[in-house]
Amino acid sequence: MSEATSQKIPVTVLTGYLGAGKTTLLNRILSENHGKKYAVIVNEFGEIGIDNDLIIGADEEVFEMNNGCICCTVRGDLVRIMDGLMKRKGKFDAIIVETTGLADPAPVAQTFFVDEDVQKNARLDAVVTVADAKWLSDRLKDAPEAKNQIAFADVIVLNKTDLVTKPELAEVEARIRGINPYAKLHRTERCSVALADVLDRGAFDLDRILDIEPDFLEADDHDHDHDHHHHHGHDHHHHDHGLKHYHDEDMQSLALKTDKPLDPNMFMPWLQNLVQVEGGKILRSKGILAFHDDDDRYVFQGVHMMLEGNHQRKWKEGEPRESRLVFIGRELPEKAIREGFESCIVS
Repeated sequence: MSEATSQKIPVTVLTGYLGAGKTTLLNRILSENHGKKYAVIVNEFGEIGIDNDLIIGADEEVFEMNNGCICCTVRGDLVRIMDGLMKRKGKFDAIIVETTGLADPAPVAQTFFVDEDVQKNARLDAVVTVADAKWLSDRLKDAPEAKNQIAFADVIVLNKTDLVTKPELAEVEARIRGINPYAKLHRTERCSVALADVLDRGAFDLDRILDIEPDFLEADDHDHDHDHHHHHGHDHHHHDHGLKHYHDEDMQSLALKTDKPLDPNMFMPWLQNLVQVEGGKILRSKGILAFHDDDDRYVFQGVHMMLEGNHQRKWKEGEPRESRLVFIGRELPEKAIREGFESCIVS
């Protein structure tokens, strides 16, 4: 990781439907003796119910807790709050931004691509979604935000697993995987997940896109594309649990890969055009690219229309030079994306 990146404060965006257990997690961050200094930005103090015995000082909208953490509300502009936090004395180990249960996390994530001051001092670390094992299936039917939150997540905390049967849990996990096969999933009761599993994950760190996402490496298009099975005769392991494969009607993930080099002069304009035109439908995109006549891996990721990418490191000796891309979104123009991608391969 570059020196510059490591100096930036990691920011975790915490999302999840009302009642899923976000508050429990936030209260633990604000009260446990973890020896770190976290800043928690919440929508409403009311929801958190800060324990007065734990407050040692307060100025305006900021409460300082006796474990060294602080808590403040987003009144108005997230950028303004972030700027205020970064001007405070003493650096934070991390900042956690809670989005309301009804919100789409994308605009919050986009703040970190857009605002220069925020970008200088902070880096988006991961989107963490808390989901309720008992009610998630219902929410996915009636609440598009719940689906966005799952699709957008890097880490999913599937909470209240003690309230459902094993088959119900398997079913809800299959539904989650139907929307987002790439997130890291933790099953919890009362949100008892290790803080290290949700904070400082580096999911948006281009250097680490693959180290921390082994699933992303395995990303493959079996689940959407049954007629392509004969290409790689190993579909058996995808159906081993006897789980139903949910293809969520309007939310999909699309994985592309090739071991032939890509033409950067064709690929980059194609990708930029794709996110300009279809960005409203593409929630997240990420990829590792092997360009023709280029010894460095190129890594990119995006949120809707915004992309960031750069050359990351040399391809290692013996490492397969493959390009892999993943798009997660709704009603993706799958055929057009595949054909566009294939047209960028150096023949």
